[in-house]
Parts: sequence; structure tokens; C-alpha cells
Amino acid sequence: MNQHILEKLQIAAGFVPVSMATAPTEDWVSLKNYGRMTVVFFKAAGTAGDDPTLTLEQATAVAGTGAKALNFTRIDVKQGADLFAVGQFTTVTQAAANTYTDATSAEVQAIWVLDVEAEDLDVDGGFDCIRASISDVGTNAQLGCMLYLGHEPRYAQAPMPSMISD
Repeated sequence: MNQHILEKLQIAAGFVPVSMATAPTEDWVSLKNYGRMTVVFFKAAGTAGDDPTLTLEQATAVAGTGAKALNFTRIDVKQGADLFAVGQFTTVTQAAANTYTDATSAEVQAIWVLDVEAEDLDVDGGFDCIRASISDVGTNAQLGCMLYLGHEPRYAQAPMPSMISD
């Protein structure tokens, strides 16, 4: 298929590049029109001990209605002093939990990728929205940002449906 990437996925900001010394304000996104949502967290190196914690939640509306934990077991990471030298992602498998952290991630550059299937949500309970958030990393500067990539659209259309409205 010869499709432009934006005919196959939608992109929304979780949060724009900020110092994570104060917890950034993340947005909710809807999976109503998508089979999968990928969360991409991208950060610069910071100070040892200021390790970010990613938390995943689900809700019944993009306003965060009825928010509750959404557990996951897999996250893929690239981490290093220089990300240009890190060629491959490493798959990390953890016990089911709605958080992830790495005790040595603060002092390196990192890309974390979390892929969520719509079926992972409490669909029977009406849950179709997610939010990934990063906790306050401490008092030292550490820049980061987050993107949501909605893919596997339920219906072919152009432009792709918004993920930030119900």
C-alpha cells in the first residue's frame, strides 16, 4: 500500500517538551476510532535519583471520567548516554502493574514505548480512553515530552479522526 503515514495513524501530544521537575499535565486520548494506542515518552538526561515513573490509567471519557489503573506487562526502551549510539529497543517484561520506572534512567537519555490494545481496557465497563503520565522527577531539570500515536483505525477515512474528543 502506498499510503501517507497520516492516512494510517493520528498523533496527539501527551505533553510538550517541559522540565519534569514539576509533574507535567498530560492529556487523555480516546481509542473509540482506533484499535491501538502507542505512548512514546522521550527524555533528556537528568540527575541521578530523579527517575521518572510512567503511570497508565483508563477512563470512560477524555475528561478523565471514572479514571482507574490500566495494567501492562511490556514496555520497550532505548536508554543510554547518547541515544544515537543505541540502535535497538530492549523489551522489558514486568509483573502486571500500571506503573514503570527504571532506577538508573534519570542520568541517561531515553525513549520508552508503551503499546495499548483497545481490548486491554475495561470495554465492558465503557472504558475507551487512556492517559499516560509522568510523576514529578525531583528538583533538578530533566526535559521530556510524550506523544500518543493512534493506529489500526477502525474505519478508513481521511483525515483520521481526532483522539482528543469523545
